[in-house]
Amino acid sequence: MYKIVDEEFVKSCVKPRRMDSHKGENGVVLVVGGGWMYHGAPFLAAMAALRCGVDLAYIAAPEKIVPSIRALSPAIIAIPLTDLKLTKGAARRVLKLLPKVDSIIIGPGLEAGSEPGIELVVDEAGALGKGMVLDAGSLYPGVLDHVRGRRAVLTPHAGEFRRVFGAEPPRDLEGRVKLVMEHAERSRVTILLKGRRDVISNGVEAAVNETGTPAMTAGGTGDVLSGLVAAFLAWGVEPFGAAASAAWINGKCGELAAEKLGLHIIATDLIEMIPRVMKRFDRVEE
Repeated sequence: MYKIVDEEFVKSCVKPRRMDSHKGENGVVLVVGGGWMYHGAPFLAAMAALRCGVDLAYIAAPEKIVPSIRALSPAIIAIPLTDLKLTKGAARRVLKLLPKVDSIIIGPGLEAGSEPGIELVVDEAGALGKGMVLDAGSLYPGVLDHVRGRRAVLTPHAGEFRRVFGAEPPRDLEGRVKLVMEHAERSRVTILLKGRRDVISNGVEAAVNETGTPAMTAGGTGDVLSGLVAAFLAWGVEPFGAAASAAWINGKCGELAAEKLGLHIIATDLIEMIPRVMKRFDRVEE
């Protein structure tokens, strides 16, 4: 009924790097998110994508928090948006960035009431064939009509799954797999239901990821996961492979961080471990 994600599966999804590759060829990711409370969420997603191996990461966020984001790292390109919410006006600024990127993350830290802007961005990104990761603030029932049939991955936890699909994920694994498959098929998207064991399905096939640790309860680990999914989408990996690979890597990073720090890890500890996990997949070709 489902496969277990393993190292060989992830290896098959990692794109080799060309010897003469140049900046931008290995993926460009855009994160749309952030708000007056959550300036860290889009940063964690963008930095995770960079550490996974993409070349460039943009963050489109309210201008009031852009200085805070820029102060966190010079590796991030922060684009200020005029409004605190993702209004249609702010979204039009994002639309101008879409031709420059390979995948987009929408939702980390995003203010409530951003649905009109989300739908505008999702519609355009979908029309351009961009890979999309929808998380946090972009997970609401109405968004399903806009992502149907697109290269999209939804990354809900149990509460967000209930909010979007109107169904409570059962506690038993078989029931969770069945439910995720049903809704992925019905909505024609890939769903990554986060949990102690992540469940991934595109409606045709399903996978379970068993990596991870109870130490990964700190806020922001889901944002890291979104960044990893976006990196794989930016490499051209289809959504099911991108979601399953990212879940495995995210869990492995948590395990390594917990080996070092016990039950006291934070999201940035996972980001520090991404190169250690990804290094085993590094390949260079002529």
